[in-house]
Amino acid sequence: MTNLEGKADLILSGGPIWCGLAAGFAEALAVQDGLVLAAGRASDVAMLAGPATRRLELRGRLAIPAFHDAHMHLMSLGRRAKALDLTPGAVGTVAEIVALVAARAQATAPGGWITGSGYDHDRLAGKRHPTRWDLDRAAPDHPVWLGRCCGHMGVANSAALRLAGIDRDTPNPPGGVIVRENGEPTGLLQERAQEALKDVMPEPSLAEQVEAIELAGRRCLSYGIGSVMDACVGMIGGWSDVVAYETAEREGRLPVRMTMALGGGPAGIAEEAFGRGYVTGKGSGRLRVGPVKFFTDGSAGGCTAAMSKPYTNGELGVLIFSDRELDEMVGHYHHRGYQVAVHAIGDAAIDQTLRSFDRACADGTCSHRRHRIEHCGFIDDRQMAEMQRLGLIPAPQPVFVRDFGDTYLNVLGEERSAACYPMARWQRRGLKPAMSSDTPVSDVNPFVNLYAALARTTLGGEILGAEECLTLAEALSAYTENGAHACGVDDRLGTLAAGRVADIAVLNRDPFQGSVADLMGTEADLTLLEGRVVFDRLGEMG
Repeated sequence: MTNLEGKADLILSGGPIWCGLAAGFAEALAVQDGLVLAAGRASDVAMLAGPATRRLELRGRLAIPAFHDAHMHLMSLGRRAKALDLTPGAVGTVAEIVALVAARAQATAPGGWITGSGYDHDRLAGKRHPTRWDLDRAAPDHPVWLGRCCGHMGVANSAALRLAGIDRDTPNPPGGVIVRENGEPTGLLQERAQEALKDVMPEPSLAEQVEAIELAGRRCLSYGIGSVMDACVGMIGGWSDVVAYETAEREGRLPVRMTMALGGGPAGIAEEAFGRGYVTGKGSGRLRVGPVKFFTDGSAGGCTAAMSKPYTNGELGVLIFSDRELDEMVGHYHHRGYQVAVHAIGDAAIDQTLRSFDRACADGTCSHRRHRIEHCGFIDDRQMAEMQRLGLIPAPQPVFVRDFGDTYLNVLGEERSAACYPMARWQRRGLKPAMSSDTPVSDVNPFVNLYAALARTTLGGEILGAEECLTLAEALSAYTENGAHACGVDDRLGTLAAGRVADIAVLNRDPFQGSVADLMGTEADLTLLEGRVVFDRLGEMG
């Protein structure tokens, strides 16, 4: 409904309001009809108040644009709540994983699937993956699938391998590895080898998918996150993923603004999407189509990210597609008008990705299309210059330095590890890195990610590349306006400039006043979408 008085519906004041990297701070902010009416001096904004204007007293707390997580997996985050929690905080040994599987088997009818996710073999005692034989002892009558935290590999037991048709004689699929011991599959499947297993797993129902979307979306709001990009829609249930998001929006159960990155490649839904008219930009202010997404390699922590120089185990990682295959896919969707997002972590995968974008963009620039390199973890200055020339956007996760930095040191050494996820260099070159969580790979909590961007300290206490530390303002910009830019919605979101949508997070303190370490205890007290309170930790807005 239009404000007929021409006055503000809501005024925020009494604390600093960070409006964006260029705009800096305001003393007060007025909202009208869901948009920012004005931000500036308190005395000026006060003149916009009318008899019906509501007040939000900040009490010294910081207000910012709502966070924009530009690469995460919302549905997977929600579905994880029903799977076994194998994250490092929950398990520390293979024996503990086996015990959880055994307990779930006792409560599951024979033949029912047991799934879990989040284990990190490098943080388990003995630094090894579970094996099929470990899981067989716990659940001989149930198929079991346990995903590593990175999502690029996991372990199946013998029952699950039989259903997938994987045995001693099964060859490695293109772009995938069936890990073996004395010729026998250990149960560990890497990259595209997982597809055979996932093809035989039961698909979630529409009700389960919508429930997962709503659950994860509300969790995002509790952290001040207003907008996200699901980085591979179709990964869980094929086209039903799109149906689930549309159903959630229609039923008012999509709590956050969503950009859908459509899974590309042989197992993806991008071709079906094109046939149905789902092209980049289609949709509403709550749910829209974003890029087509491809994977070129795996994870550095799992030693499957494709590198030009070997890991300490002597391997180079996995390139999922040949140069010709990737060229054809990137060019195909580029010329159909899609934004394209390519997962590339290792420097060899980044090189392959840069060549594909260069070939697709005949005029030498893709800047108007905002093509992206997801993660873009291990990149050198030459490759960064190519990204500038082509107008490509990096979508990195500084939190990986914290979560997996010690593993990087073990498998890549100090020099390469220190140069990973070079946030400051991207920032200096104007590449607008879109900071994101990749949850559930890492914690959805943005304050952990902000801390990692400012401190670059591993869980083991090592500082990796101190010269890549960002300032708080730069990190906030990367997590708000850069995220909106990478998703093509910066004309409406990402800053608190007049005319932008009033998506706002109010934090429990002002992190500009305090130490970097204080970020780890920072929370969102309020989250507003279009000036309407959608999360209220303290119940202060009634």
